[in-house]
Amino acid sequence: MTISHLLQSQMSVGVASARSQVCLKRLLDEPQEHSLKCKRPYLAPPPLTPSLSPCLRPRGPASQPTHSQSQSRIGPYFLVEPCEGVETYWAVHTHTQQRYTCKVLPLRGYQEHLAPYAQLGHHDNVCVPSDVVIGQDSVYVFKPGHHGDMHAYVRSRKRLDEEEAGLLFAQMLNAVTHCHRHGVVLRDLKLRKFTFTDRHRTRLALQSLDDAVLLPDANADALTDRHGCPAYVGPELLSGGKASYSGRAADIWSLGVSLYTMLIGRYPFQDTQPAALFAKIRRGTFSLPDWLSPRAKCLIGCMLRKSPAERLQASELLMHPWLSESKAAAARQRAPQHSWFSLPHAIKH
Repeated sequence: MTISHLLQSQMSVGVASARSQVCLKRLLDEPQEHSLKCKRPYLAPPPLTPSLSPCLRPRGPASQPTHSQSQSRIGPYFLVEPCEGVETYWAVHTHTQQRYTCKVLPLRGYQEHLAPYAQLGHHDNVCVPSDVVIGQDSVYVFKPGHHGDMHAYVRSRKRLDEEEAGLLFAQMLNAVTHCHRHGVVLRDLKLRKFTFTDRHRTRLALQSLDDAVLLPDANADALTDRHGCPAYVGPELLSGGKASYSGRAADIWSLGVSLYTMLIGRYPFQDTQPAALFAKIRRGTFSLPDWLSPRAKCLIGCMLRKSPAERLQASELLMHPWLSESKAAAARQRAPQHSWFSLPHAIKH
């Protein structure tokens, strides 16, 4: 969602493998004019060029998906049903029966969408494409299936205890730190972007880089366009005019909103009317319940600062005592507990 559109209307108020990563980089080097000449009625490889790796070419003829079909064949995959997100579907591999998500992109400009993934490389908390299939009019980007997103999980749990929230938020922060270090600003950062990679819902990965921007200079993150979910945007994005803002600092604000929501069970700034919501965000005033620990309050306060310059960087937030405390508490729970009768002892003859 583009924030500037809302403001104008309310002005009064893991890589699956190293092979996949190499193939992705080669695909990004492929000139787009070659693929745009494909006019065949079935999925077929674009004209052969040395820069296109065979592992990312279509696996065989397949019809284009239609919304009226319950299942559509795309290369070695079946698109089963729509899932959360625009033009996103659940998919099943025809041979392995493994589940995937499939993002359907226009053929023109798809390389720009994939560029941030190639820049980031492998990271445990960032989900990158495992396969890309080029069709006649669209490109199909496949990623490993997941077990639900953080937004739905928090809603089902109402709110999370500090220990669980700390373990999950540390993984979210690790993903954002990795992106920022490699010159990728996420912009539309929110709980829904993070999904569980295991059925026990203990491991998280950043599922989507939609709306992310690849900085030409990793040391300069000044942006002018305004993207994001209204509940997660920082006050600097709501100022009038076209003044630039720090993309990384805006991501940190969104992380603060995410952690607040995980621990409290509601957004720090909320209103049914966009104009009233934006007014609350501009003021930057929020409340914290007394039962929240001082360290958790401190960490939220380090991110939800009205002045972007006063917010800590992602790498600095990783060293916060609250995250270390949550990690230590989880380690104590995982440590085996020995009773007196289970300890080994020497046998005397």
